[in-house]
Amino acid sequence: MLSRENLNGIIKSLGLVFGDIGTSPIYTLTVIFLLTEHTVANVLGILSLIIWTLIIIVTVEYAWLAMSLGQKGEGGTIVLREILIPMLKSGRKVSFVVLLSIIGISLLFGDGVITPAISILSAVEGMVLIPGLEGTSQETLVIIAAIIAIALFSIQKKGTEKIAWAFGPVMLLWFISIAASGIVSIIQFPSVLKSINPYYAFSFLFENGIAGFFLLSQVILCATGGEALYADMGQLGKLPIIKGWYFVFFALLLNYLGQGAFIIQHQDTKNVLFEMIFQQAQILYIPFLILSIFATIIASQAMISGMFSIVYQGITTRVLPMLKVDYTSAKLSSQIYIGTANWFLLFSVLFIMFEFKESHRLAAAYGLAVTGTMALTGIMMTWIFYLKNKMSEFTIALFVTFVDFAFLLSSLHKIPSGGYWSIILASIPFSVIVIYTAGQKRLSSALTPVPLAVFLEEYNYVYNNMNRIKGTALFFAREIQKIPSYMAHTMFKNNIIYEDNVIVSIVKLDAPFGVTSSFKDKLADGLRVFEIRMGYMEVIDVEEILKESGIDEKTIFYGLEDIVTDNIIWKIYSTIKKLTPAFVQFYKLPSEKLHGVISRIEM
Repeated sequence: MLSRENLNGIIKSLGLVFGDIGTSPIYTLTVIFLLTEHTVANVLGILSLIIWTLIIIVTVEYAWLAMSLGQKGEGGTIVLREILIPMLKSGRKVSFVVLLSIIGISLLFGDGVITPAISILSAVEGMVLIPGLEGTSQETLVIIAAIIAIALFSIQKKGTEKIAWAFGPVMLLWFISIAASGIVSIIQFPSVLKSINPYYAFSFLFENGIAGFFLLSQVILCATGGEALYADMGQLGKLPIIKGWYFVFFALLLNYLGQGAFIIQHQDTKNVLFEMIFQQAQILYIPFLILSIFATIIASQAMISGMFSIVYQGITTRVLPMLKVDYTSAKLSSQIYIGTANWFLLFSVLFIMFEFKESHRLAAAYGLAVTGTMALTGIMMTWIFYLKNKMSEFTIALFVTFVDFAFLLSSLHKIPSGGYWSIILASIPFSVIVIYTAGQKRLSSALTPVPLAVFLEEYNYVYNNMNRIKGTALFFAREIQKIPSYMAHTMFKNNIIYEDNVIVSIVKLDAPFGVTSSFKDKLADGLRVFEIRMGYMEVIDVEEILKESGIDEKTIFYGLEDIVTDNIIWKIYSTIKKLTPAFVQFYKLPSEKLHGVISRIEM
């Protein structure tokens, strides 16, 4: 028996995790059968491919293998990277894993744009079956979808905490509805149940050859959103998501089988799910259409929240610049809003909607980023199981990765028909990450830090022989053995020295969670070190931590760089630095106490 707490967790997971994969029946078979003859053999073969894709990719790869590799309950591409890097000895292997994780993050951004566009647009297209709306132009449908997207992205800043309670129940109703409609169709043509046998999948691929192989690029649409099972693990825990997936899997299975039965009986069908519902219960069609639009909005919301989480992980692991982060909930620190990511996503979603105009054309471009992400997860997972000497998991992960690559290779033919947009969209965050991390390395070597021993010798002389300002001054340094040059500049060149000087060091832990803070050994008279150790997914309030430790600073010094360069790459890096908040602004330290110390750097 399920406890009430377990049941609540499962219902929550339906809203937070399964929106994307749960709304894929709206377009998956519709798109496949625009390209394929409506024969019984084809329907059984394609249904078999869909069923076994859901089993191999979602159940085995994500619900079982990936979720066994959580770190303190957290999952995702960055977590896999953080598990794998400490296990590697070679610097080249570490660089390769870092590159894989950057590609993975970038491809997820491509998903983050196409998912809301295809989900909302395909649901809105169901309006044309309503009597009196048959003549609605595609331009009008795109404008309606765009208005829904603008409304969705516009409410992000206010936070979704107040309406999130409704997400799970709405999606529960959605899954019950699509399962029920599937059962009604299966009863009318029960032979469709034969497709559960994988023989029909192999038979279809064997008989159709290269055309059957390329059709895999459309079959994978049934598993889009499968990666959310692992990526969102930290929000709800492993068990509610796995139990939720059992329910979602059977609802999807029944609906796909039902759609297959409907196609066999109605050879001229085009928009399969909506026509099936319309034919079964015309009186319930408009409520179902409204429910489908809400379901696609919830799917898009889950993707947006996931994107904010990925961007925040990128900031704390120092692969992305420090974008401005707002906290939308007083109770939940994980509820964040990143304006730059939000408006860039909205602009990209609107562009994609107006570029492709129809959901089936959009589906022709969809899947490349998804299969790329799945293949990268497969590589990293297989590598981890091998290094951990878990040979049975390693063997299964190797097989799953082979399947991932089959889907990826099949999806490559989508590049000329719009798939290039996935690559263009993914290349934007990829370029930002590569330029930013390379620039940070170059900047770090240009800003020659002062060795601690040299600094202390000069500090002791200045501290004992100069007038000191009353109160406490804060300085920030990444590691204590290397004192940042701005600190030496402030004290020794500008002769600004306080009675109490505290160096604050924020250390990123290998684990996703945990925050500890304490004073370290005193370095010299009037010079202390305060260390904050934080998990790479923690959202911390530095000012509050300082207050609780009894630090009442009078002023906060931090370094600013004025970059001078003729190199186009470093000019882009300089622009990124100017457009994003400084370290102290990112951590929301009181602006009236901040004093930036500028260093001119030639790159």
